[in-house]
Formats: sequence, structure tokens, C-alpha cells
Amino acid sequence: MAGRWKRTAAGVFALGAFAPLGGCINVNAPDEPIVIELNINIRQEVIYRLAEDAANTIEENADIF
Repeated sequence: MAGRWKRTAAGVFALGAFAPLGGCINVNAPDEPIVIELNINIRQEVIYRLAEDAANTIEENADIF
């Protein structure tokens, strides 16, 4: 475990030592638009609507049930 910490510390030191020599970092916007796909589960809403509709149907036709 001590060897892992030594390697990690050496890596952090090396990055810290060479960071000022890196110069500027340029970030450019992509040419194509960013697409975000959202998968939304609407099952609960559909079941709620069906349950409400069923309750209304039972109330309107109480003599059948």
C-alpha cells in the first residue's frame, strides 16, 4: 500500500512541476449541436389517468357493478 502512495505522490508532484510549462489551454465549441436524450417513464401518469377514468365509469354506472 505504501508503494501506491509513493507513486501517487510522485505523479502529483510531476503534474504540479510541469503544469506551468503547459501554456494556454484552448476550448472550442463543437461544430454539431449537443444532443441530450432523456428517457422519461410516463407509466405512472397513464395508470393514474386510467384509474381515474375507471372510477368515473363505475360511479356513472353503479347499477352495473
